[in-house]
Amino acid sequence: MSKTQRQGRISEMLGAEAVTSQEQIVEQLAADGISATQATVSRDLEDLGAIKVRIPGGSTVYAIPDHPHQQVAPPGHLRRVFTEWVVDAQASANIVVLRTLPGSAHVVASAIDRSGVDEVLGTVAGDDTLLVVAAEHSTGETVAEMFRAYADLA
Repeated sequence: MSKTQRQGRISEMLGAEAVTSQEQIVEQLAADGISATQATVSRDLEDLGAIKVRIPGGSTVYAIPDHPHQQVAPPGHLRRVFTEWVVDAQASANIVVLRTLPGSAHVVASAIDRSGVDEVLGTVAGDDTLLVVAAEHSTGETVAEMFRAYADLA
């Protein structure tokens, strides 16, 4: 199973049940025949933008915010996401088209949206392609160059 597929399964899990610990995720993945360590699950949760939220009764569970742009990604996260999943970046006027590994465009889009990069207004993601709209004070080519550098495509 690929990293993207594992993260997709974790995302499904968080949406379907109250998950209180990373160990619980490791155990559920193992029950599904997916081998993962706690450290791997921790990185997956970070990539997915998962956070701990308090539920009625006082327990805390992992959740992926409905509005991930409200949660700022940690420093270095965007570069790590780009080196792992972005395979091409092309520009036209104020738009950048990013190509990713299959099934990972949404992860890259979320990372961009949460990065706080001033040159970006927003993203629209498909399966392996996403559109990035450059802010008025920037250009698509400037943003594409920045993204190519993040992905080591320069």
